[in-house]
Amino acid sequence: MRENNNPMPNSPIPSATHEAAEPIVVTLPDGALRAFAGPVSGSDIAAAIGPGLAKAAIALSVDGRLRDLATSIDHDAAVAVITREMPEGLEILRHDAAHVMAEAVKELYPETQVTFGPATETGFYYDFARTQPFTPEDLERIEARMHEIVRRDEPITREVWDREAAIAYFSDIGERYKAEYIAEIPQDEEISLYRQGDFVDLCIGPHLPSTGRLGQAFKLMNVAGAYWRGDPKNAQLQRVYGTAWAAQKDLDEYLYRLEEAERRDHRRLGRELDLFHMGEEAVGSVFWHPKGWTLFRIIESYMRRRLDAAGYQEVKAPQLLDRSLWEASGHWENFRDNMFIAESRDARVLAVKPMNCPGHVLIFRNRLRSYRELPLRLAEFGNCHRNEPSGALHGLMRVRAFTQDDAHIFCTEDQVKSESIAICRLVLSVYRDFGFDDVEIKFADRPPQRVGGDAVWDRAERDLKAAVEAAGLPFTYNPGEGAFYGPKLEFHLRDALGRQWQCGTLQLDFNMPERLGASYVGEDGGRHVPVMLHRAILGSVERFIGILIEHYAGRLPLWLAPVQIVVASITSGAAEYAAEAARACRAAGLRTGLDIGNEKIAYKVREHSLAKTPIILVVGRREQADRSVALRRLGSNDQEALALGDAVARLSQEAAAPSAT
Repeated sequence: MRENNNPMPNSPIPSATHEAAEPIVVTLPDGALRAFAGPVSGSDIAAAIGPGLAKAAIALSVDGRLRDLATSIDHDAAVAVITREMPEGLEILRHDAAHVMAEAVKELYPETQVTFGPATETGFYYDFARTQPFTPEDLERIEARMHEIVRRDEPITREVWDREAAIAYFSDIGERYKAEYIAEIPQDEEISLYRQGDFVDLCIGPHLPSTGRLGQAFKLMNVAGAYWRGDPKNAQLQRVYGTAWAAQKDLDEYLYRLEEAERRDHRRLGRELDLFHMGEEAVGSVFWHPKGWTLFRIIESYMRRRLDAAGYQEVKAPQLLDRSLWEASGHWENFRDNMFIAESRDARVLAVKPMNCPGHVLIFRNRLRSYRELPLRLAEFGNCHRNEPSGALHGLMRVRAFTQDDAHIFCTEDQVKSESIAICRLVLSVYRDFGFDDVEIKFADRPPQRVGGDAVWDRAERDLKAAVEAAGLPFTYNPGEGAFYGPKLEFHLRDALGRQWQCGTLQLDFNMPERLGASYVGEDGGRHVPVMLHRAILGSVERFIGILIEHYAGRLPLWLAPVQIVVASITSGAAEYAAEAARACRAAGLRTGLDIGNEKIAYKVREHSLAKTPIILVVGRREQADRSVALRRLGSNDQEALALGDAVARLSQEAAAPSAT
């Protein structure tokens, strides 16, 4: 397999001519120097460092480029020995797993053509051209043969071939996809092939020294469709996915996480808990059911309280805006393919807003503003629509219609730092309230496609970086991923399964206010263009709800639960008292259901537990006589007897939203 964008090139290091063996000095990652009498292989370097490393070594990094362990180094170089536990080593393992899978497929199904298959974030895949579809039973056979190939411990060797010879070889064995690809490789590129047993594949490597070094911690997962070179006009292929890890315990943990993710899948839980559904009548849009919409409004109300306390003013901008506005803002040029377009009776071209920022600029510039009004913080729960590809849609996580908890702060450049610090603190505080304490901040700088000159971007990146540093928050870089109008901070929160989700963003924008003619009167009496800070905390409210459902496996905290309490009667004689207890809970602001049906109490408890109701108050004749309740919490078999008034007071306190004051 060979890909032009493979990050691990393995062309040989040029050899030098030595009249006598010249010493080679190798600099190790810790700065230590090792001298060798002449050209030295990676295996020799690892052995010189220690027998443990010699056994663990699978590849090399030479001056920052990954190489096969057998590579001969004939000049002074910075060298790191790669082991299977390292990120680079794990990627090589997965790369090799794809090759081993291709070898297994060719042995079992010789008529199959192999195309390409790289390592992925959690495993590997390979695309095959085959008339018959692969079945689950086929995957079992392929995986079993892969284990056999690993046990054979076949040496993996790199060979450099003449271009025409390589084309002829693959053509002769019926691998027309490989032959076609080789013919298009630039003339100045070397044609490198790797051989393991009888299997030969085009690849630029690097690879393990032998198939045995792969280990047995891999598993084939599923089959999907793919197109040759990703083009729907080309032949359809079968893509077999697998996962591979450095150790069996890592594989076991990954498979457990997959099972847990399936159990927590918000789409399944959305159906089971009667929160929402998605339908073909509105692809990419959500049909919220009563309990789901209650959850939505709880979150919206919480956010409004936080924003009011932080000095934001809520606004509402139109859904349809004229094409001319989107052209002026730069969205038409940079975002047109993701916009829904409409035409009015007077032939005006309108766009359903994919984002809220241009509308907020129009609100700002509607009248002349003074510097005394800055910073002006405008917030909106904006309904946005984006024309996402149908294949990318995924429950609440990727939709076409969503609500964004958006805000834009118009300020002076001197206010950027203090406003950015306040935004970062608000974002992290909100995440803590929802139960997310592990948040990573990434700094995304200028993308290839953008508006504004480099001088403006230099200034924007400098100011935003200074702000996050002043806030004392660590961050990493996400190069080239800024918005087209400005750099941004991305807030990535980690859920109960260790998955990261980007939710909040803070973007610094010198471009859009000027493009849309926004200005204010400064202290000097002159007109000035404000700085615009784009800020979202939850991002898409729909997506955030999906994350919450999966994070809590449907067992939402009491303050978020759409139904917080169900009062359930044991006998029909206690129905009147149960209704009274439910009224008392509702009067205290608790979202309370009432179950006075004829079913046995064990059935009622089971049903409401399956519905993830946090609290069940059980009442019978004894509770009616004592004016008490038996309190059961979700996940516990214990009951606590409390006076009705005490139970209501305690639960009211427990159910209060965090940061309510």
